[in-house]
Amino acid sequence: MKAFSYERATGVDDALEMVAQPGAKFIAGGTNLLDLMKLGIEAPAHLVDINRLGLDAIEPTEDGGLRIGALVRNTDLAADLRVRRDYAVLARALVSGASGQLRNKATTAGNLLQRTRCPYFYNTDMPCNKRSPGSGCAAIGGLSHNLGILGTSDACIATHASDMAVALRVLDATIEVAGPGGARRAIPIAEFHRLPGDTPHIETTLQSNEMIVAVTLPPPAGGTQIYRKVRERASYAFASVSVALVTRHGQVERAAFGGLAPKPWRVDASGAVDDVADAVLAGARPTPDNGYKLDLTRRTLATALADAMRLEATP
Repeated sequence: MKAFSYERATGVDDALEMVAQPGAKFIAGGTNLLDLMKLGIEAPAHLVDINRLGLDAIEPTEDGGLRIGALVRNTDLAADLRVRRDYAVLARALVSGASGQLRNKATTAGNLLQRTRCPYFYNTDMPCNKRSPGSGCAAIGGLSHNLGILGTSDACIATHASDMAVALRVLDATIEVAGPGGARRAIPIAEFHRLPGDTPHIETTLQSNEMIVAVTLPPPAGGTQIYRKVRERASYAFASVSVALVTRHGQVERAAFGGLAPKPWRVDASGAVDDVADAVLAGARPTPDNGYKLDLTRRTLATALADAMRLEATP
């Protein structure tokens, strides 16, 4: 790990001023960044600790939604009674991710910003356009069994790793962002994560001089909410396919998917499983290694709907 300097911010404007210096990055839980620093993938010259900014509250909004501070830990968010009652898909997604120890440290904003777990991204001996723009993508033509089939490009076939972000996508969350001079803007989660195109190293629409301060959920969507995750081992693994589902009367009302694309994937489709699956998988570009995800997506969606129907039938 390369040497770096460190300081603690005491306010949002203070943090934004500190991170403006060359090579600076924010650190909160550090569950992803520190691993990347140890491997030489990230090498910030300066770390700005934002843990003392007070962005750790979960509060109701005036319209009946919920505002989640950027520094709310995943454990606390999953355990919140309002989240468990009104946004069950989010609670289920959170407890599907990582270990309890990591959830105790991981933050809401950090979860949204975590980087891909593509093995070629993590292997600094291999070319990777996300890690080193213009170097190529070793995953294309390489081992790609758990990489993307949707939204990929000739420059990158990596997937986004977050479970939480898939649930936030099905809930139509909004991300509140702070910028220099007191500037504030709201980014719909559908517009937050970028597809790779020719610039896979640019992963979100967040600017370098901005920071996430909160995530806002709209009023509860109702219906039955399910998060179903299929992975290669029973725990502590990233999704091969995951689905966040809102159903009503045995029909899919909303669905978002993980493990398939460089961002949480959602299309405007509802109704029967086959119709939704056809819409989701339209335009899929599987590799010889990951074509199994086409059938697995359909099966996971059907199983999630069956889970939801059992819940609907429970008195």
